[in-house]
Amino acid sequence: MPLLSLREAIATYVKDGGSLALEGFTHLIPFAAGHEIIRQQRRGLHLIRMTPDLVYDQLIGMGCAARLTFSWGGNPGVGSLHRLRDAVEHGWPQPLALGEFTHAEMAVAYQAGASGLPCGLMPLHAATDLTSVQGDRLQALRCPFSGTALALVPALTPDVTILHAQQIDARGNVLIRGIIGAAKEAAMAARQLLVTVEEQVETLQADMNALILPSWIVTAASIVPGGAYPSYAQGYYPRDNAFYLAWDEIARDRGAFTAWMERHVLEVPDHAALLRALGVAA
Repeated sequence: MPLLSLREAIATYVKDGGSLALEGFTHLIPFAAGHEIIRQQRRGLHLIRMTPDLVYDQLIGMGCAARLTFSWGGNPGVGSLHRLRDAVEHGWPQPLALGEFTHAEMAVAYQAGASGLPCGLMPLHAATDLTSVQGDRLQALRCPFSGTALALVPALTPDVTILHAQQIDARGNVLIRGIIGAAKEAAMAARQLLVTVEEQVETLQADMNALILPSWIVTAASIVPGGAYPSYAQGYYPRDNAFYLAWDEIARDRGAFTAWMERHVLEVPDHAALLRALGVAA
């Protein structure tokens, strides 16, 4: 498991047209990795995320995405993702295909991928309009033992999953404290796993309920202090709620969005420079 610069990790493993999951449920969202993907101008990506928020708004608005598979999308506590809406409603900067699931269906799909199964099973609940969005991606099945109505959910197996975490040890094991979300399942479902971390330590001290990802599932890691900003990293820095509020206005207008991204992402060499430009200490 090599330690690479983030620039080298993205250049090596994230390819045009690939499927990509940047997970992190309100917490430890891999913004630094998302920005590096934008700098490297990846195109035609199939983005996968249980709850796409600002980082996916940015990737979509900068023309990186051709498809989005998700279960909820928005600016948490604020409102819509304006670049996502613009892509869906007006095809700017390019059309965006959608695959929409419920939270439970996404969780089952990740779990199926992590288990090496082609699909997952869950109870078939009341009919919803999601079937008209997804086409035939969900299939109904009768349990041969009980006759219970079931839904077959196709497995999610991203080409690359990217996570942000607190620590990596000398042997390449990765520690995540706090809200886990779908991190474990997305990591194990992926063909390759990239991780950015706050710091490297000699030995991990895992609290109760912490998640340790073993080195053998980590393809490459990058040390990127502040790599989850403006989301938060438990034990390191809080969520920047003011940024999420400000983003609502920035992203409403195509010109304002493009100018912000050019100044703060395209014209800076890395995430550390972005944090300095924003006056945020890593």
